[in-house]
Amino acid sequence: MTKEEFLEELKKINIFLTEDKLMKLDKFYELLISWNEKINLTTITKKEDVYLKHFYDSLTLVKAVDLTKDLKVLDVGSGAGFPGIVLKIVFPNLKITLLDSLQKRINYLNEIIKELELKDIETICIRVEDYAKMQKEKYDIVTARAVSHLGILIETTFPLIKINGYLIAMKGNVETEIKESSKILNLIGGMIVSCCAFELPIENSLRTLVKIVKENETPKKFPRRYDKIKKDYLKK
Repeated sequence: MTKEEFLEELKKINIFLTEDKLMKLDKFYELLISWNEKINLTTITKKEDVYLKHFYDSLTLVKAVDLTKDLKVLDVGSGAGFPGIVLKIVFPNLKITLLDSLQKRINYLNEIIKELELKDIETICIRVEDYAKMQKEKYDIVTARAVSHLGILIETTFPLIKINGYLIAMKGNVETEIKESSKILNLIGGMIVSCCAFELPIENSLRTLVKIVKENETPKKFPRRYDKIKKDYLKK
């Protein structure tokens, strides 16, 4: 995806970039590639591929939620900064927390934030199930891009979401995971309100945004231990 194609595709989802935002994305790309030589962040390094598979893909979150509002957003398993850093560059109104369990990735994210002079964005090095024990119903939106089984995401993130807030899981083919997660959704007080499936431009790979609303206060027994949750879902 060339930069011109990137801008044209964004217009189709009602995103119009200023020159400043485009410059920050360019700088983000340069920093990503530089840091990728030190730590393993992504196997996708060609500029055209990064703009399509990381930058554009991150911004497709707008298909599920209005990101022009003042929202508190948690990016679980942020890794190289997708979607969190990209969302912050394009939607500076968002208050974003980047969560990752590996300190070297947090160090990288902190450097990105500093170099791009981003505000109202923080990083936390912790596992999500541990963070959920410390912060109850703090976020309007929790999102995770290609992270864990959907059932695991529901169990570990729901305590962090405000009532009437949303978990938006950014997935590929998720049909089987949705079926396997129906029981936990009923137990934990959530409901799938939309499942937006689409293809990425140019390469036509499948993407799905699963939007789940938190209808009730999370039962106190959740989240369970992560290793137990993971074992339950992986054995299916």
